[in-house]
Amino acid sequence: MQLFIEQVLNGVGNGVVYGSVALALVLIFRTTGVLNFAQGEMALFSTYISWKLTTTGMPVVAAIAISMAISFVAGAFIERTLIRPMEGRSALNVVIITLGLFLGLNSLVQLLFGTDPQQMPSPFPEGSIPFIGDARIQKETIGLILVLFAECLGLWLLLNRTKLGLKLRAVASNPDSARLHGIRAGSMLMLGWAMSAALGAVAGSLVASERTGFDSSLMQTILVYALAAAALGGFESIWGAIICGIA
Repeated sequence: MQLFIEQVLNGVGNGVVYGSVALALVLIFRTTGVLNFAQGEMALFSTYISWKLTTTGMPVVAAIAISMAISFVAGAFIERTLIRPMEGRSALNVVIITLGLFLGLNSLVQLLFGTDPQQMPSPFPEGSIPFIGDARIQKETIGLILVLFAECLGLWLLLNRTKLGLKLRAVASNPDSARLHGIRAGSMLMLGWAMSAALGAVAGSLVASERTGFDSSLMQTILVYALAAAALGGFESIWGAIICGIA
């Protein structure tokens, strides 16, 4: 029974990782109507920025915060320069662009940071605490769960309880109708990409920190599971992505 409980807890830890990436996929889909296949590699690039900052002696939490800010700007730039020109065209064009971005970012990471495995420090304390019987749960797993819950709650409040969230959802649902109501659709779409990129920066950094080492292939397998979790939970359901990621 102890072994079973510990394996379930390990599974929950992995599921939280999948759910965090699925959350970024759901966010960009709910705010822009686009399925971003480059989400994992965008998170990977942000993770390397976080890691590089920690090598200068910067605290890991501060490094993640800075990489989030950089990713926010980069996400807005990608939407403005690559996605915006495709507005009004076939959705297949956007899919092809995100796939190209996937390949381009992965190659750029290898060019700038190399292919050797790196170690990302964890923002959470080491060790474990008693859970049930003799089974123990890692403090890092608890930290991941708390961060993911905070992200879910924040996004749910943003999209369902604020005027900004209503504008984002309106543009994703019907951009032309939203424009007729005075909503700046372009700004909302750019904001959706920016927020998704920032959220991916958190997910990527946390994923890397719980591994013994990471390289340019870090997010590829995780993206497959995250896509499955987002699809199973419904691409418009924040809580569905999390629950299915853990499942």
